[in-house]
Amino acid sequence: MEKASALHRLGEYLLLMKKSFTAPTSWSMFFKQLIREIYKLGVDSIWIVIIISIFIGTVIAIQISLNITSPMIPKFTIGFTTREIILLEFSSSIMCLILAGKVGSSIASEIGTMRVTEQIDALEIMGVNSANFLIMPKIIALMLFIPFLVIFSMFTGILGGIMASYVAGGMTPSSFEYGLQYYFNPFYIWYSIIKSVVYAFIISSISSYFGYLVKGGSLEVGKASTNSVVMSSIMILFADVILTHLMLT
Repeated sequence: MEKASALHRLGEYLLLMKKSFTAPTSWSMFFKQLIREIYKLGVDSIWIVIIISIFIGTVIAIQISLNITSPMIPKFTIGFTTREIILLEFSSSIMCLILAGKVGSSIASEIGTMRVTEQIDALEIMGVNSANFLIMPKIIALMLFIPFLVIFSMFTGILGGIMASYVAGGMTPSSFEYGLQYYFNPFYIWYSIIKSVVYAFIISSISSYFGYLVKGGSLEVGKASTNSVVMSSIMILFADVILTHLMLT
């Protein structure tokens, strides 16, 4: 029964994505919606990305410095390891898991509320492709802006590590900065950006799916919001394994 339900949901998801990705009836309206969604989903998330990244970068640097006690391990390893953690996993995967909670729940709640208040039905009656009108701008907006959020996260996370090198014991700013430059691989930045674009599609499309197919009242909207965050997080972790294996091995 669970398998049938999972296959049924997958079919609904694929059909909804097919319905969403069609040529807009009005390109001018589409671009207005796109700009609005970029601001609402992307720009409004900048501050939470910056704040979380600074504190996480600081904590990573402090914890590594506290655990490297052997005199055989050079101190620049702290900066090197902090950089690798932030570039490879935190600024893409972990940050997108956080955004799945903020952005994903917002998308599911917005579309779900429109469904239960019959606004989507009204659009359909007027001959508007509601899936295309509501969902495609959200997906494209998040996929376009997510690289900027990742870059902000990388920069502020490393900045947090540099700040920690000035106040925490066990490392010096010069050794930390040397570690940041040691064996730097520029591909890791592109690797994180590519991963984040895939995650942005996962977050926006899955959240839109759960919101669009809500049945019932406001209680069901809350359940759809929760389910969208849970499913998006699971699929992000699954995609992380696949993409890491394909791009780094």
